[in-house]
Amino acid sequence: MKIITVHHPHSFKKEDFPPMVLALGYFDGIHKGHQRVIKTAVQSAGDQHLHSAVMTFDPHPSVVLGHKHKHIHFITPLEDKKEIISNLGVDYLFVVRFTSEFASLLPQEFVDQYIINLNVRQVVAGFDYSYGRMGKGTMETLPFHSRERFTSITVPKLTEEEDKISSTLIRNHLKEGNVSKVTTLLDRPYRMKGTVIHGDKRGRKIGFPTANIELTHPYLLPKNGVYAVRMKIHNQWYDGVCNIGFKPTFKNPDDYSLSIEVHLFEFNSSIYGEEVYIEWFERIRDEQKFSGIDELISQIQRDKDTAITYFSGI
Repeated sequence: MKIITVHHPHSFKKEDFPPMVLALGYFDGIHKGHQRVIKTAVQSAGDQHLHSAVMTFDPHPSVVLGHKHKHIHFITPLEDKKEIISNLGVDYLFVVRFTSEFASLLPQEFVDQYIINLNVRQVVAGFDYSYGRMGKGTMETLPFHSRERFTSITVPKLTEEEDKISSTLIRNHLKEGNVSKVTTLLDRPYRMKGTVIHGDKRGRKIGFPTANIELTHPYLLPKNGVYAVRMKIHNQWYDGVCNIGFKPTFKNPDDYSLSIEVHLFEFNSSIYGEEVYIEWFERIRDEQKFSGIDELISQIQRDKDTAITYFSGI
């Protein structure tokens, strides 16, 4: 897959690209609905002997447009998005730098410059996709703005238990800790990338050594608590439990730093500095404060047993 970063105003011409079918969207999460849009574009491109392409935007429009809730944490940061889109068989990925100047384009200007001028023969997008200043362009207006230079396919709403599958729905489930539901909506476990760093090593002293993880990108974290997870080290996956939170049993009142600590079941190597992936499978319990070390150790063992039982059943 060829990745092209586009800065506005761009100077590309139709002759710079082969005829393409283009999937449009921000695609945070690349959930089932997004996948249907992208796969539809790939399929249609194949049927027409054209190249497939995806156009996404960076940073998130809400950061630039100054909405009340700035999405500075992501389900799939840009680097992860690139990898997932590539795995869907896409030929070209256009990453458009979203600026206030770009956001001020009229719908017809956006179509002329970012669809027609990139040699797009067909556009695929979700039913609620909008474009141009104030989002005034919609899939209903797109045929009018196309100047009859390209056709379009509107992908209908995809639902799960009557809820529209959306990035917002996934964010809400993550905030509640419903990572198993997120797996269903993404059609894969929620994954994040990080590096193993030095911690306070208390886990090792009580018989449950943990890997402290510093995340590589600004991921949207699940609600604080304990989870059944898998962690990938050196191309191998290991089962474990993860505590995400503020370690209230040991908490220094002046220390408000959030920690992500993973205890792996069948692992005993030093991995400081290693790049790892964490996949979130099942929420076990809330984070809680214990009266002493013995009570904490007993609970960690119960958490471990719960996770082992969970993984043995999938």
